[in-house]
This record gives sequence, C-alpha cells and structure tokens, in this order.
Amino acid sequence: MFNKFEDYVSKPTKKDKLKIFSDGNDDYTSVLPEYFPKEYLCYGQKIKHKDGKKLFPPILRKVYGNPKESEIDTNWIECFNSILRGKLSKLVRRTKNYPKEKHELSSALYLFQFYWNFMHKLRENLTPAIMEGKATKIWTWGNLLHAKLRDIN
Repeated sequence: MFNKFEDYVSKPTKKDKLKIFSDGNDDYTSVLPEYFPKEYLCYGQKIKHKDGKKLFPPILRKVYGNPKESEIDTNWIECFNSILRGKLSKLVRRTKNYPKEKHELSSALYLFQFYWNFMHKLRENLTPAIMEGKATKIWTWGNLLHAKLRDIN
C-alpha cells in the first residue's frame, strides 16, 4: 500500500516538505523514513486519550520537521473512515458481509474510490476528479460499465 502512496504524492524536498499527520500509531515513525528522508518530512501526531467516557484534550506531538500545532489534525481522515464504513458494509465491524478474501475488499475499495472521485459531487457539478483535472464530466455507473478500460495500474 505504501508503495502506491509514494506514487501519488509529489516528491518532497527540503523546501517543499511532505506533510503527514496521524494518530499515536508509532509504526509511521519507522516506515516513513524508509521512503522519504527525514529532513523532507513534516510529520506530527494527534494522540487522543479517553478514560471511560471522559475524553481528555489531545496531545499534539511533532515527530519530524517542525509542523505547526494548529495543522496537526486527523479529523478529516476520521470523517472519511466513517464515510467508508457507512458506504461499504465490508468495513463495518461484526458484520456477516466481512470480506473472506483480500481481493473482495480490494475490489470494493476500488469501486468506492472510483465513485467518490468521479461520481460524488463535493460542490455543485464538481467531483474530486474534476477539481484535480483528471476528469471533465461527472461520471455515471453506466459510463463506467461501458468505458473501454486502459491499463489502470
């Protein structure tokens, strides 16, 4: 998965650092330097703590570079994860529809990714793909099913 991530982001430099923010999972601290030099990263963590039902203020931690504390935020990805669980029953915990094989989950995620980027309107008549210049129109399922697919890797 991380190999694909590297393909989709522009190569960072010392002046134009890659900004990444995550939760308190320390795996990123060892994985990110395998793909990018530390001096090219601006990485911070938002660590949430809860005691029963009481939620404490999050701890904002600078890991690599010098990210602004006001930028260290994971709310948008948490929101998107919630959208994924709401739209893809395969991602809902304790469901009968859990994927039995990896390709089932991959296929469902690819279809959702296409829907989200090419069909889902974020603003009036604008999808993420249109906003990024990857499409000129809002697609329909019929467009997708009748499209001649090229190499999509």
